[in-house]
Amino acid sequence: MPKLEAVQIDLSDSERQELEQMLRRTSTPQQIALRAKIILQAATGSSNVEIAQELGVGIEMSRLWRRRWRELSVTEVPLRERLKDESRPGSPATFTMEQITQLYAIACAPPAQYDRPISHWSARELALELVKQGIVESISERHVGRLLKEADLKPYQSNYWLNPPPTINSSLKLKISVKSMN
Repeated sequence: MPKLEAVQIDLSDSERQELEQMLRRTSTPQQIALRAKIILQAATGSSNVEIAQELGVGIEMSRLWRRRWRELSVTEVPLRERLKDESRPGSPATFTMEQITQLYAIACAPPAQYDRPISHWSARELALELVKQGIVESISERHVGRLLKEADLKPYQSNYWLNPPPTINSSLKLKISVKSMN
């Protein structure tokens, strides 16, 4: 099996200083610091095996970050960005923006408009209404709550700051003042 040649890393003085500065900062995430150490050692001419033994990482990790550094150096990507993870696709969105917008529209409307015998929307009631209207096939009340929180919507608090709910005392005062006028 042929021996793999390590990718040669050449650092400018400013790159070396910036990497060393990153290592001194306490706010630098550990993964980024480890990658910076790999690059600094690779620039001194250390092999992947030596780097792996010195830093307690796998040879593949050393090889990966050397290769990535070299590839991204050519494209002039900023130094800090070269040490970050590649973006990952993740799972596709479960709900469309149209469905989420319809959720927000319902949450901003009074429940009576949808024949709900409640004074304010809860996440559970909104989830039930979305399914009832056929907007979504199913949705949990927790997910509805997360979507509302993301949009900073609080339908359960609507109208209270403008129109406080009637209390027993205020209705009694109203009756007393009406009787005293007669």
